[in-house]
Amino acid sequence: MTLPPPPGGYLDQPGYPPPVSPRTNSLAIASVVCAFLFAPLGIVFGHMSLSQIKRSGEQGRGLAMAGLIIGYVLTVVTIIAVIVALVFSVIAVRYTIEELDDAMFPKSETSTATAAPTLPNPPTSGGALPAFRPPADLGANCQYPATHETAARPAAPPRTGQVPTDPATVSASVSTDRGNIGLQLANGRAPCTVNNFASLAQQGYFDGTPCHRLTTGSLSMLQCGDPAGTGTGGPGYSFADEYPVNQLDEQALSNPVVYPRGTLAMANAGSDTNGSQFFMVYQDSLLPPTYTVFGTVDQTGLATLDKIAADGVEGGGADGKPATPVTITSARLD
Repeated sequence: MTLPPPPGGYLDQPGYPPPVSPRTNSLAIASVVCAFLFAPLGIVFGHMSLSQIKRSGEQGRGLAMAGLIIGYVLTVVTIIAVIVALVFSVIAVRYTIEELDDAMFPKSETSTATAAPTLPNPPTSGGALPAFRPPADLGANCQYPATHETAARPAAPPRTGQVPTDPATVSASVSTDRGNIGLQLANGRAPCTVNNFASLAQQGYFDGTPCHRLTTGSLSMLQCGDPAGTGTGGPGYSFADEYPVNQLDEQALSNPVVYPRGTLAMANAGSDTNGSQFFMVYQDSLLPPTYTVFGTVDQTGLATLDKIAADGVEGGGADGKPATPVTITSARLD
């Protein structure tokens, strides 16, 4: 038996028509997806989605919150990762530069680093410079071949061939804006080196040039002779090592010795690469005996060096430009 429909029809009964569920907000979905692809965009979409859901009553609040949380977490992680990478990059670059610049002593005219490495654990004492034994060919054939580097200041090479070894010492004077530095050049021990220094001095090569480097500690010296003031400038030629290098075998050359206070020596970039740069030791210093000693600094000069050293290194370090600039006004033989 078929019953008649209720008054008003079935459409008036509870459950008819079935309720329509609110749709899911599209920006909430986009927020979650973008949070993984590009976290900041996921954050933006998440906030926009929450605002729309509040107005429209749409579903998707959970998705929007998930997109926000994921977006913020990934953004923070990314920022931290970038900062850590930058810090490690700066440290790596810094130590690479320092290794290139500071791993060698002293700096020279043909390289930003010299042939003698910094002693990783400097000994507290070392042997003395060897006794001088005149080589049979001392001063017999001084040569000054051209280098590939452009001269920092034009200079004519010294005379070549045989040079005199008498007198044994030659007086010279280096005047600076910080005081006078008197020198006794060891012509009887390093005649080719003295010949070079005398030639450059007489040409005015050192006039108006800076003493570009001061060091403290196990190596205590003032380095001059580079017109460029960078530690890489020279006269455009080089010459061979002399005392103490010509007194020692290969094994002995690797053992540090004391270069005593008042020593005048040549800076170099390795074997037989002397040019114009020289250094003056103001406190006993440990170095491999690979730097030609060609004289001594007198008491007046040591007083000037002490005054320069007392001002320290620029920036407070142990190796760099003097804190108070030093300029050679003239250098001549007496």
